Amino acid sequence: MPTFTVSEASLQKSALQYRKELLLLAILGLEKILPYFTLRTGIRYKEVVGTMDGPFELRPYTGQKNATSDLEITGRELETFLGSCVKEFDPNDLVQTIYGSGITSGKGLEGVDINKKVTALMMKRLSESIAKNLFKAQRNAAGSKTVDLFNGIDTITAKEIAANNISADKNNYYELTTAIDSTNAVDVLKTLYRAASEELKEESVNLYVPRFVYDAYCDDYKQTTGNIAYNKQFNQTFVEGSNDQCSIVPLSAKKDSPFLHLTPKSNMLIGCYQMGDFEKIEVRRGDNPFLLQFVTTMFLGTNMESIHSTRLLVAKQYVAPSN
Repeated sequence: MPTFTVSEASLQKSALQYRKELLLLAILGLEKILPYFTLRTGIRYKEVVGTMDGPFELRPYTGQKNATSDLEITGRELETFLGSCVKEFDPNDLVQTIYGSGITSGKGLEGVDINKKVTALMMKRLSESIAKNLFKAQRNAAGSKTVDLFNGIDTITAKEIAANNISADKNNYYELTTAIDSTNAVDVLKTLYRAASEELKEESVNLYVPRFVYDAYCDDYKQTTGNIAYNKQFNQTFVEGSNDQCSIVPLSAKKDSPFLHLTPKSNMLIGCYQMGDFEKIEVRRGDNPFLLQFVTTMFLGTNMESIHSTRLLVAKQYVAPSN
């Protein structure tokens, strides 16, 4: 196997040359998440999002103006936090990782920018840590991991429940009365969907769940429907009775989550910046002469655009009381 030497200068040049592309790669690395989230760029620290509503109605023509009424604007903050990563690495170890993965081999190495491959691999690892924390992250300025950088969707949900902004009275909260398993998942998810507001059921929505919920639904659906004509496949991606309007979305980021979220993709936001010089990527020499340091800074955050019942229904999973 050939031996490659990657210099500090070449890596530094690569990081600078591909800075914007590499920063974007950290977001695009969320490929398993992004189909179900809406990406908002250009957000440095905070941006007000939310919904606007008001009484707009046609009436029989009179030539007079409609009664004056204020618009109702419900604002929410999509807050992004500046995070950093400073990681020492041996560039030749990373080259061997790339070589061994089959990205390049033999003559395929000719003309390949191995420096770009090295920095791209590091950004991919960074994006993987973002993906697994999108729901459970909880801001802790003194922390040292991605889970401490921003407030994830579940953390924000719990705060809104505590503030009574998400509640049964507001028709955007539903407590399951039984644990989901392979004997009841179809009925539980159907009941949950039917508890949503009429406005929400008229939209195409996602039901964000831990994977065990999806697996239980597939098993229960097969047992419940058997071989009837419309049951053409084992994997069921829609809640039965939703007219294919409610997609079941299992995510590894939802593992151990106490909540299920029923909402349109447009309501689930990932905020980032991706502009200007506030975010950077560089490679520099560290204290150890045999190692280099990978340094990057990025803004990141999540929120829901609206928690109104017309856009959201949160279900709290059942937890059996302890003896």
